[in-house]
Amino acid sequence: MKYVVAGTAGHIDHGKTALVRALTGIDTDRLKEEKERGISIELGFAHLDLAPGIRLALVDVPGHERFIKNMLAGVGGIDFVMLVIAADESIKPQTREHFDICRMVGISRGLVVLTKSDLAEPETLDLVRLEVEDLTRNSFLSGAPVVAISSTTGFGMHELRQTLLSVAEQTPERSSNRYFRLPLDRVFSMRGFGTVVTGTISGGQISAGQEVEIYPIGKKTRVRGLQTHGDAVESARAGQRAAVNLAGVEAAELSRGMTLAGPGRFFATKVLDCVFELLPGAKPLKNRAPVHFHAGTAEVEAAIRFSTGVSSLEPGERAFARITLRDAVLLLPGDRFIVRMFSPVVTIGGGVVLDILPPRRFSTERLRALENGTAAQRIELLVSESGAGLSLESLVARTGLHESEILEAARPLVNRWFASPAWVASRRRSAEEILREFHRLHPLLPGMPKEDLRSRVLPDAPDFALDALDLVSEGDVVRLASHQVSLRRDEEEAAKKMEEIFRHAGLRIPSLSETLAQSGVEIARAKTLLQMLLKDGRLVRISAELVVHASALDALRVNLSQRAGMRFTVPDFKEWTGVSRKYAIPLLEFLDRQRITRREGDTRVIL
Repeated sequence: MKYVVAGTAGHIDHGKTALVRALTGIDTDRLKEEKERGISIELGFAHLDLAPGIRLALVDVPGHERFIKNMLAGVGGIDFVMLVIAADESIKPQTREHFDICRMVGISRGLVVLTKSDLAEPETLDLVRLEVEDLTRNSFLSGAPVVAISSTTGFGMHELRQTLLSVAEQTPERSSNRYFRLPLDRVFSMRGFGTVVTGTISGGQISAGQEVEIYPIGKKTRVRGLQTHGDAVESARAGQRAAVNLAGVEAAELSRGMTLAGPGRFFATKVLDCVFELLPGAKPLKNRAPVHFHAGTAEVEAAIRFSTGVSSLEPGERAFARITLRDAVLLLPGDRFIVRMFSPVVTIGGGVVLDILPPRRFSTERLRALENGTAAQRIELLVSESGAGLSLESLVARTGLHESEILEAARPLVNRWFASPAWVASRRRSAEEILREFHRLHPLLPGMPKEDLRSRVLPDAPDFALDALDLVSEGDVVRLASHQVSLRRDEEEAAKKMEEIFRHAGLRIPSLSETLAQSGVEIARAKTLLQMLLKDGRLVRISAELVVHASALDALRVNLSQRAGMRFTVPDFKEWTGVSRKYAIPLLEFLDRQRITRREGDTRVIL
């Protein structure tokens, strides 16, 4: 099934709700006040099947100037527009404002419906068609179908349905490959179900039982149930209108303008950089002017600032801008928005979000790169600005791109982590300088502890980023490729002497401090030589203070293997090995750790 969302637009009392009712049989005016006053105040919703396999959802918006903010909450979720103009009144102020809004939010197709044609003379109808042609010239509705109808008599309704089908067939389906987002346009509570929210899914898909997060309040909840057009479903996807029953959240906690999305996937922002266009019919807009900001279903008070030296924007001009929001909103680059004046409250322009986490310094050159760059170029810019790099998850949140799109456009440095080549080269040079000095001061050590180097070179990057610096890593240490431990003659003799002391002692373990003192070099170098012998496996550490020669342990293993399966006590072990209890207990505990023996109460078993 192909799902397409259409919306009405037009002046008050031009027959938008009557048109939807004539098409679908559904009265979208559901509020008591709407019935009493005969006007739409809130968004209304209906649907119809245009053909097998094509379902059209209809969003009926209010036309009164006082309720434009409600209209804005609905128009952002539609795929094409029905611009409704009463044939007996022609184009009115809200006709123009709704049309400007549709252009600003990026609607790219639609049709014009001339309602109440039964109340207009043929000459009047022809004149209205000419006025429509002037209004839509050089716009997305230039050359679009114009259908005259009467919701009262039924005139033109068949032609309208066929036109709607044709436009719906030409409308591409929204991508389900992006991550799920659903801006809330209604929130209510139903007896027996609890909290229900509705909206048009702008990307991705949602399933019953799925965990979601409510942005910007950060509350996580679960999808208890789903409906589309009154039918219970297991899942819904981009382009569909959905009613979502949420578990564990009260309706009073939610409001229009919030967004459902994947938990932890995105973040809400209060500052954004954008490209902004002031409508030709607007008054000049002063720098830092207070405005009403509308995006998706959200309405927020905001202030708009232009680049340094720009005191105001003239009608019809386009500029890069920074908008500061009073309240946080979930936005992504590429999202479109509308701006309205504070007083009088009229639509003056709109634009496209370019960055939702802009740097302190405002740069038109940077924003030009974000606006015109490819996905690879935008990713490269964000990564280069980040210093220590960005994770794949961070890039998803910053760009709104799917992981697969990011991985197609750029290659991670290591482990889903992206960093600029210049930053990597700089960190590698720093690491090499630190290691070079470390090797000079500690020539007998195989390398520097990894954590020490990481904390000095990559304090803001993840631990695994060190692996990307092309250094030689050996266990818990890292070294330059050129570094080789080279012993002087006295050090070679000292190492041989210490090893011989341990070899001769066998299991009668010599004192570490005495052995180091007898080595013939100062204690500091002797300790380093001891570590080398341990690393080479010639000596084995039994405990913090006990070290034995590897040959002694090999002989002990052979001795025990001849008694495999035998149960023995500590005195038995002392008798077999000739060691005192002082050394027997540490040796046995070592053998237990090596799984050569297993302790069972006061006895042990040879495995």
